Amino acid sequence: MTSILVVDDERSMRDFLKILLVKEGYQVEVASGGNQALAILKQDTFDLVITDIRMEKMDGLELLGSIKDLHPSLPVVLITAFASPDDAVFAMKNGAFDYISKPFNVDEIKSVINSATSKENQSAEAKSISAAFPEIIGESREMIKIFEMIQRIAITPANVLIYGESGTGKELVAQAIHRHSHVSSQVFIPITCSAIPEELMESELFGHVKGSFTGAISDKTGLFQLADNGTAFLDEIGELTPIIQTKLLRVLQEREVKPVGGIQVEKVNVRIIAATNRILEEEIMAGRFREDLFYRLAVVPLRVPPLRERKGDVPLLVDFFLKKYSKLFGKEVQEMSSYAMEVLMNYDFPGNVRELENIIERGVALESSNIILPESLTLSTFRHANNGEAPAETSPFQVVANEEELFSRGLEEVMADTEKKLLKAALEKTGNSKMRAAELLKISFRSLRYKVKKYDIG
Repeated sequence: MTSILVVDDERSMRDFLKILLVKEGYQVEVASGGNQALAILKQDTFDLVITDIRMEKMDGLELLGSIKDLHPSLPVVLITAFASPDDAVFAMKNGAFDYISKPFNVDEIKSVINSATSKENQSAEAKSISAAFPEIIGESREMIKIFEMIQRIAITPANVLIYGESGTGKELVAQAIHRHSHVSSQVFIPITCSAIPEELMESELFGHVKGSFTGAISDKTGLFQLADNGTAFLDEIGELTPIIQTKLLRVLQEREVKPVGGIQVEKVNVRIIAATNRILEEEIMAGRFREDLFYRLAVVPLRVPPLRERKGDVPLLVDFFLKKYSKLFGKEVQEMSSYAMEVLMNYDFPGNVRELENIIERGVALESSNIILPESLTLSTFRHANNGEAPAETSPFQVVANEEELFSRGLEEVMADTEKKLLKAALEKTGNSKMRAAELLKISFRSLRYKVKKYDIG
């Protein structure tokens, strides 16, 4: 159901519009002024805002600007009893979808609402916003929300913690935040915490002085010194050891670093963007991650959705990767067959965008024609032996072949095997999140943790 927020300081007009729009099948909420409208928009999402222009405290034109800062793709229709050509021009230049004068024709306002909430208009708005982020392919509603959030947080110096499964593009999001920030002309230094040996991590982050340890034949500048006045991106932040976490906390609190073996501290001004595919709240509960460090890093938390939650972007990504690898391999593979695309649209992509790219790269490499057929796709749930059909999923309850096997093994063993398989399936489905797996299985987090330990499930 299309949702509309009506903003007007006259109660009679609010009530009239609500009655009219509810009768037409819309979901309607009302606000008596600009400040209340913004408070509502920070809590809920809408498909359209209809607002009066002449209002006390905050007029409709000022509200329009605030809405566009908050939700750039949200269409806004302005209504006024004091029509002014200057207001109309200003409104349209500043992103209003349309401008209607009172008294208005009911059919007219219905027509404007239909146009504003149509898929064509939403698609145009999505293309407009996504054009500002050429490094990230996506026009789905989920990605538009990410783009809007990037625009809002990039202009602040706040630290950002990006959540997301492996392969979702967390580093691309971090780069986009930096590119849209006030320090975009400064350096962006990325580091993958899991890729550096534990004994070298302190030196990589904070630097060291000559002779501080065996092999330190010269002074070394650390990540934070290199990223001074710019942005440091710490990927897989959950892999840091407790000692490094403590030292990182000091950098965030005091804005200074002390090289390994050094005496003097060095002041640094660095924006930290961290990323993780773990649920850090669970890591805190397990004693593996500092809670105070978490709150310093997650000033603004940002979740990048997995590809299975934004399937509408798959055709765009496929087209992008087809062009990329056709050019790279010197081929003329122009498109994906309709059946091959159907296979992709029905696939869950456990490896996310990175897996899709790998699938298309392999498909272009294997394909001898100018169109990718299902036979050129290699998916974990796709088998050529099944004539292009995905095999039926095996239920975790299918643990016995027949009654004789059931009775020979005994009820306790079969039940334990079933429980173990179901636990593994739930953890796999939730990306190894024990908290979400417990919710899926409808058991307590403590109970799930006990069972995982009992069955030694890694």
